[in-house]
Amino acid sequence: MDLTLATMTALEPRGADAADTAPDLATVVEEGVLSRSYRALSVGIVSVVLLIAFEATAVGTAMPVAARELDGVSLYAFAFSGYFTTSLFGMVLAGQWSDRRGPLGALTGGIAAFAAGLLLSGTAGAMWLFILGRAVQGLGGGLVIVALYVVVGRAYPERLRPAIMAAFAAGWIVPSIVGPLASGAVTEHLGWRWVFVGIPVLVVFPLALALPQIRRRAAGPVDGTGAGAFDRRRIRLALAVSLGAGLLQYAAQDLRWLSLVPGVAGAALLVPAVLGLLPRGTYRAARGLPSVVLLRGVAAGSFIAAESFVPLMLVTQRGLSPTLAGFSLAAGGVTWALGSWVQSRPRVEPYRQRLMTLGMVLVAASIAAAPSVLIAAVPVWTLAVVWGLGCFGMGLVIAATSVLLLQLSAPAQAGTNSASLQISDALFNVVLLAMGGAAFAALGGGTVSHTAAETTGSHPAAFAAVFLPMAAVALVGAWVTTRLRERPAVPRLP
Repeated sequence: MDLTLATMTALEPRGADAADTAPDLATVVEEGVLSRSYRALSVGIVSVVLLIAFEATAVGTAMPVAARELDGVSLYAFAFSGYFTTSLFGMVLAGQWSDRRGPLGALTGGIAAFAAGLLLSGTAGAMWLFILGRAVQGLGGGLVIVALYVVVGRAYPERLRPAIMAAFAAGWIVPSIVGPLASGAVTEHLGWRWVFVGIPVLVVFPLALALPQIRRRAAGPVDGTGAGAFDRRRIRLALAVSLGAGLLQYAAQDLRWLSLVPGVAGAALLVPAVLGLLPRGTYRAARGLPSVVLLRGVAAGSFIAAESFVPLMLVTQRGLSPTLAGFSLAAGGVTWALGSWVQSRPRVEPYRQRLMTLGMVLVAASIAAAPSVLIAAVPVWTLAVVWGLGCFGMGLVIAATSVLLLQLSAPAQAGTNSASLQISDALFNVVLLAMGGAAFAALGGGTVSHTAAETTGSHPAAFAAVFLPMAAVALVGAWVTTRLRERPAVPRLP
C-alpha cells in the first residue's frame, strides 16, 4: 500500500456536472453502471483503476529487492518521492487539459506515460534510471487520476456517480490483499523486474473497452465552450512545486554543506508556489477549510513516509522474504475500507470530528509501534496487527476530509478546493519522504546492500529515525482535527 494513498485519495467525486441529461423514468429505473449503455465504459475504467491499484500495492513489495540489486538503498526514498513529485504536476496539467480539450487526450497520454515509466524502471541497470522511470510513471499517474474524474463527471448521470465511485473504491480491496502476495511470489521466482514490465501488457484490454465509449460520451471541452488556453499561472506554480520538492529531496539525501544550495533554491521555489495553490491560512491551521486541506497532507504524508520503509525493514532486519513482507500489509486494505465505511454511516455524522481525532491517534500509535519489530523477541506478526489499526484510522480520516471539504466549499469552488486537497496530499508525501530519507541515510541505512542485507539487525536506528518522527507528525494531525469546524458567529448586541 505504499503508493495507494496518493492515488486513492485522488479518486473521489468532485460534484455534479451541469451537462447531465434527463433520461426518462424507465431508463432511470432500468439503467445502472453495468447496463448495456454503460457496461463497456464501466468495466474499462474500473479495470484501469484495478491495474493502478495492483501496481501501487505490488511495487512496495518489490522495491527493497530492486534497490538492493541496483545498489541504491541510499536512494530508496527517491523511488517513492519521485513518483509523487511528478504526479503533482501531472494532476494540475490534466485538469487544464481535460477542461479545455476533453479527458481523452489526458487519459491516453497518462496511460502511455505510466506504461513507459514501468518499462523504464523494469529494465533499469542503475538506480538513477529506476528513479527516472518512477518519475515518468508518476507523471502518467497524475494525468490518469484527474482524467478519470472528468470521465465520470461527463459520461455518467449524477444518480450513477456514487455507484461508479464505489466501484473505484472496491477496486482497491482485492489488490491490497493479493497485490503484495503476487508481487512477492513474482519477485522471488521470476525477479523483481517482471513486477514492472508485466503490467503494461495488461493495460490493452481496459483501453480497448473504454476508449470508444469515452470518445463518444466525454469528448471535447467539459464546459462545451471549445478549447481554450491553459491557465499558465497555475501551471507555473505546479511546476515550481514539483521542481522545488525535487531539489529539497536531493538536498536531504546528499547531506553535505554544498547541498544547502539546492535546498535553499528548492525552498525558494516551493514556499511561494504552495501559498499560491493552497487556501489561505493552511500553513497555520486556520479553522475550517484550510485545516481540512492541511489535515489531508499531514495524514497522508506521515503514513506513506512510514509505510514506504516497512517492507525494507522487514526484509533487511528480520530476514523476511518479499512475499511475507508484503503479506504484513495485506490486511490494511480491508481495515482501511472498514474505516471508510464506518465514517460514512449517517448515525456517526455528529461524531465525525471525534472519529477523525481517534483515527489520527491510531495512525500515530501504529507508526510509533512499527519499529518494535526491530527487537528480535517481538513477533513479526505484531506489525501486521498494528498496521491494520493504522489503516483503519486512515480510513476514518481520509474519507471524512473529502466529506468536510465539500460541506465547506461553495459549488463553484468544489473543483478548485478538491485540487488543493490533492496538492496537499502529494506535497506532504514528497516533503516527509525527503525528511525520512535524510534521517535514514544519516544514520547509515543506505549502507545496507544486497550482501549486507543477508545479516539481520543492521542499522536498526536508521529505521527508528524514520518512524518515530512520522508518529510525531501524525500526533500534530490529531491536534489539527480539533480545528476543522469554523466557530459559529456570535451575534452582536444592539
